[in-house]
Amino acid sequence: MMKKGLFLLLFICYPFMLVFTQPTVGLIQHLPGSTDDGYVLFAPMTSGQTFLIDKCGRNLHSWSSNYFPGLSTYFLPDGILLRTANTNNPIFSPGGRGGMIEKIDWNNNIVWHYQVSDSIFCQHHDVKQMPNGNILVIAWALKTNAEAIAAGSIPNILSGFLLSEKIMEIQPLGVDSAAIIWEWHAWDHLIQDFDSTLVNFGDIAAHPELIDLNYRATASEQVDLIHFNSVDYNPQFDQILVSSLYYNEVWIIDHSTTTAQAATHSGGNSGKGGDLIYRWGNPYVYGNGTLNDKKLFGQHSASWIEPGFPMAGDILVFNNGLGRPAGNYSTIDIIVPPVDVNGNYTLTIPYLPVNSIVKYIAPVPTDFFAKNLSGAQMLDNGNLLICEGQRGAFFEVDTLSNVVWRYINPVGPDGPIQQGSIPGNFQVFRCCFYPDNYSGFMSYNISPGDPLELNPLPNSCFLATGGSIIKNDDNVQIFPNPVSDYIYITSENETYASEMYDPSGRLVLTAKNQEVISVKDLPNGLYYISVRLTGKLPVRKKIIVSH
Repeated sequence: MMKKGLFLLLFICYPFMLVFTQPTVGLIQHLPGSTDDGYVLFAPMTSGQTFLIDKCGRNLHSWSSNYFPGLSTYFLPDGILLRTANTNNPIFSPGGRGGMIEKIDWNNNIVWHYQVSDSIFCQHHDVKQMPNGNILVIAWALKTNAEAIAAGSIPNILSGFLLSEKIMEIQPLGVDSAAIIWEWHAWDHLIQDFDSTLVNFGDIAAHPELIDLNYRATASEQVDLIHFNSVDYNPQFDQILVSSLYYNEVWIIDHSTTTAQAATHSGGNSGKGGDLIYRWGNPYVYGNGTLNDKKLFGQHSASWIEPGFPMAGDILVFNNGLGRPAGNYSTIDIIVPPVDVNGNYTLTIPYLPVNSIVKYIAPVPTDFFAKNLSGAQMLDNGNLLICEGQRGAFFEVDTLSNVVWRYINPVGPDGPIQQGSIPGNFQVFRCCFYPDNYSGFMSYNISPGDPLELNPLPNSCFLATGGSIIKNDDNVQIFPNPVSDYIYITSENETYASEMYDPSGRLVLTAKNQEVISVKDLPNGLYYISVRLTGKLPVRKKIIVSH
């Protein structure tokens, strides 16, 4: 009888034992081909914490805030965390609400914060630090019914007010202030064909540079008119890229204008003021196609691919796929815009290209679907880091679309959960990869800790690159500093590569196995040099170039 009871107990427990031996959160998969020489940053949406992990899923560092994210978080080249914060402004209720921007140092001190929220506007979703240190902010701009009707909105679809969009460039000042350097308002670039008595009345198909105010004018009209969910900046062309969820498009705007020009239809490098100089994803919204011509479906995370990376200068986007005619599934798409070396776009209407390049699609497409949130990042070897935001799942795919790394966020509203538990509301807006030679890590000795999840499983993960090394004892010397012509490097280890970055994190110089590096062609200013030695963590140092 005892043996029978013991057998029954083992039979009942056995399925749970099997589940527990397979990870449900944290590191799920790690295969050769994963980009190991770097770290992943993410901020759970129901937590005030931001985490930096290595590719073995070990916690390297964390920052704390009194606010949930609102929604993006970045690690800057100077070693500061740039974080948006949700202040719960009751006037603005759509998803993605923020309201404050914070800068937090490595020791968890808030070194700057600024509220971008009041009764008529509110920061949301995303920000972008520019090379000059200023920050681009997207914000809702509230318009009353009277303002909406005066702009040509159809009255019977209004429900109290509309939320338009604006973009601000702000300069951080002191510890809690900022100066507004530049502004752009979508409200200045509307067209409508409802009220012929207004100055913005016109033929929508003839003006693709303008935004159709009544595109979504239906009985079920939502208050949130445009819904930007990402912003990026191109310093080469001085242009801004935004993603509009409800228009299912990406838009490019000329930032070279003054604020006054940005409110008009002329001025700036493009000569078009604040009008759209490029748009792509849904020609139906500007009267040059049908619903069958739509290419983007509730997309997020539109960004230019960085210089030096595969397909640099093209636009990477997480195409969520909600309402896709072939079924609800997500893809990672690359848009190759028809742009010349001066940032001028070929204006073939509808805008080219005819189709995007599908960079990643699951073997069974409907197996990969995130209806909202989410993002993707091109890595320097051509791999993609993908955030499936709803599930809080991150995975990396190689150039053949093989999944080589997978991780699931183990931190929810009540903190980390036990390994073996099934995560609930563990959403993540986006995750970001930073290589271990990134200038922001220069001043810190990064040591891997434990996994974030409680009661983690034994882990045999091994990083074959410098990401698993925490100390360098090769007596590396980098001099002189400041430098006018040549940098000299000495080390007990003779095999190394050196890289220099400007303050925006842009790679400006590389040298392999060289002890003397010329900086004669670099402009005066602050740079970061990273010296990588075989099997060691890179040595990093700030360098002043002064000719």
